[in-house]
Amino acid sequence: MSIAENVALVRLEMERAAMACGRDPKEIKLCAATKMNDAEAVRQAIAAGVDCCGENRVQELLEKQKQNAYAGAPVHFIGHLQTNKVRQVVGKVDLIQSVDSEHLLRAIDAEAGRQGILQNILLEVNIGAEESKWGFTPQETLQLIDKIGQYPNVRVQGLMAIPPISHISGENRKFFQKMFHLSVDIKNKIEDNVTVECLSMGMSGDFADAIACGSTMIRVGTAIFGARNY
Repeated sequence: MSIAENVALVRLEMERAAMACGRDPKEIKLCAATKMNDAEAVRQAIAAGVDCCGENRVQELLEKQKQNAYAGAPVHFIGHLQTNKVRQVVGKVDLIQSVDSEHLLRAIDAEAGRQGILQNILLEVNIGAEESKWGFTPQETLQLIDKIGQYPNVRVQGLMAIPPISHISGENRKFFQKMFHLSVDIKNKIEDNVTVECLSMGMSGDFADAIACGSTMIRVGTAIFGARNY
């Protein structure tokens, strides 16, 4: 099947999942996870109507930007960002979804200040408490929000999470529900540079469950582009 056909199928499943829980499908954005897909594949996904593109690797992001691959759609950074590459990303993407430590947050804020811009970000939460993954604990997230005013050059637009890998349908709902409740807790203590309008969770294998639990953005790669050839 073509990329356009795959996007249409994902959209259909998104609509079904949203309507099943009484939500408006228009509330949920589709982010195409474009890692290891070339500029032409990205263009096809944008033409098919994805809401944004998400890159995991800085080098890929910069190379595709040179090729004007993202024309017509916002681009997000969704992978682990090393502090020594912050200068290459800040100001070049609409949203950094994967701010996973205060050390990284501090570097992004400093670079955004140097450029005289306000960088939109999400805080990445390690909701499954996995040692192999980056991210804040829920408690650390709440504590960080209390002092987020110390970082005036970023705007926290919400949260992002990657729950543990599961091959059992519905198994990750408990993590998605925890993320939703965390976002509600944050809304009750909002700072000037926090909006909490985005809850980015759900990927190719579990986005219907994520939508049922309140996701406002899903990140889909395999279901759009096919399995990656590593």
